[in-house]
Amino acid sequence: MASTLEFVTYVTDQLALAGTITWKRMFGEYGLYCDQVFFGVICDDQLFIKITPPVAESMPDCPKAPPYTGAKESFLIEDLDDREKLGQIVRMTCEHLPKPKPRKSKKEN
Repeated sequence: MASTLEFVTYVTDQLALAGTITWKRMFGEYGLYCDQVFFGVICDDQLFIKITPPVAESMPDCPKAPPYTGAKESFLIEDLDDREKLGQIVRMTCEHLPKPKPRKSKKEN
């Protein structure tokens, strides 16, 4: 079952305290970015966030599941109502993920 745009909009609104949240359609579902850092996906109207050690330590009981068959496990975020906690989780996650590399302009090549 594909995710609905209404759910994606709701989740991105809930994550707004983390930074600039954007999404892209990926494989029929949605990839999530915070300040251009890829941190999670929405699949089947569920929010999955990449696992990083600091977040894993702070949320040892958070359920984990692969967002789709063959994917690595991610945190399955079930409580989407606490905007402050969601923002904190996303900020902590993005602090420990690689930042996007600056793109070279065509003139530099």
